[in-house]
Order: sequence, then structure tokens, then C-alpha cells
Amino acid sequence: MSDERKIEVENELIEGRNAVIEALRAGRAMDKIYLARGDVDKTLGHIASRAREKGVVVVECDRRKLDFMSHTHAHQGVIAVCAVQQGCSVEDILAIAESRGEAPFVVVCDEISDPHNLGAIIRSAECAGVHGVIIPKRRSAGLTAIVDKASAGAAEHMAVARVANIPAALETLKKRGLWVYGTAADGQNELWKTDFSGAVALVIGSEGDGMGRLVRESCDFIVSLPMRGQINSLNASNAAAIVMYEVLRQRS
Repeated sequence: MSDERKIEVENELIEGRNAVIEALRAGRAMDKIYLARGDVDKTLGHIASRAREKGVVVVECDRRKLDFMSHTHAHQGVIAVCAVQQGCSVEDILAIAESRGEAPFVVVCDEISDPHNLGAIIRSAECAGVHGVIIPKRRSAGLTAIVDKASAGAAEHMAVARVANIPAALETLKKRGLWVYGTAADGQNELWKTDFSGAVALVIGSEGDGMGRLVRESCDFIVSLPMRGQINSLNASNAAAIVMYEVLRQRS
């Protein structure tokens, strides 16, 4: 096995300029940063400077080497090699809300399989002030380099808990005082008429099938988005962003 392939197995790769910048800002422990040799882009120069200030080894290499290492195939001339990030728990997410003196705001992804969708949801969640995201350990996209890049680095600032059972996690949240809002086209609660002012757990269903039966049964409310066009559904990440910002509007 080549050195680069060993890196992929033993470490986590962060690819793309925004994702690497946010990882540096977040204080992620990095082993090395690989930069494309000969690239004079100012952003790459900024990354190199910030990395060296933090004691991270910066290696200039041929772009073909970056292409070989890359999972995303869109590394933009930079790949950071990090130790695998430690996960957090549901209780850790609730502790973040408590430390901020805020009612918990949690997003739960029920089997979001497309890493670009998961990354986009995490990006919107970070921007909307969500305290943490919960994803299942199986039948879901994981926290890969593709997710990190799709989140534009937001994954470096967002607490993400991977759980064995989403319905069980929802019951835990309910016991801690959160109201659980699911999203579905046939929801009886219209978005603009729904009260999100308290502690909120927002469930986003999978791209194709929506929420699973047990997950849906665990929800206190099923919320629908108004549809005025010929298409009766939105991409999961787009729908998630709309609902998250309605929650933020009401909480503000």
C-alpha cells in the first residue's frame, strides 16, 4: 500500500480551500497540508501561512499526487491530513445549548444518503444557529471529505452525533423537553402557522422515501412547506434550510 493510501485509511482528509480554512480556524489537529506546487493563488498562500503559524507541516507537491489522494475530485489544490475527528453524543449537543443559555435547536437527519445533501444541511444548520446534528450510524452518509467540502467547512464547527437508533434518540430528546417536528409533503401543520419558539428537534427525512415509519410516529408535529408550482417537493437540503430559517426567525 502506498503512503498516500495509508493516509486515507488511518486519517481523515479535508479537501478544498474553504473547508481547510475553516478546519484551521476551528483548531483541528492536522498532520500535514498538501498544496499544489506552482499555484500562486492568494488563498493557498493564506492557508500555508496560517498552517505554519500553527506548526502544521506544509508540503508542496505535484497536482497529480493531490488528484490521486482526493476523494472529492475537487480538491482545489489543497488537502489537509487530520486525525479522525472524535464524535459527540446527544447529551454533548444539549450541553452546547445549555452553555449558550439557549433553548436546544437540534437537526436530525433520517438516512440522508447523499453526502452533498448532508454537507449542505450541516452548512445551513451552522448558519442558522443549530446546536448539533444527529445522524444514524447506518444507512446514512458519514462525515467524509465530500460532506466536509459540501458543507464549505461548516462541519468543522458543528457538533455531529452518530446514533444507532434515530427513534430512540428522538425519545431521549423528548424526555429532555424538546418538541419533535418532522417534515413531510402531507404534513397537517403548515410551516408559517407552526410554533417553533421552544426547544426544537427538526427531523429531515431521506431523499427518496422521507421519514421512516417509526421516526414519523416519534414526531409531535408533521410540518409541510407551501407548494405553489407544478413540482410538489423540494430537495431535502433545500427544504431543511427553509424550515431551519423559519425556526431561527421565530427564535429571534
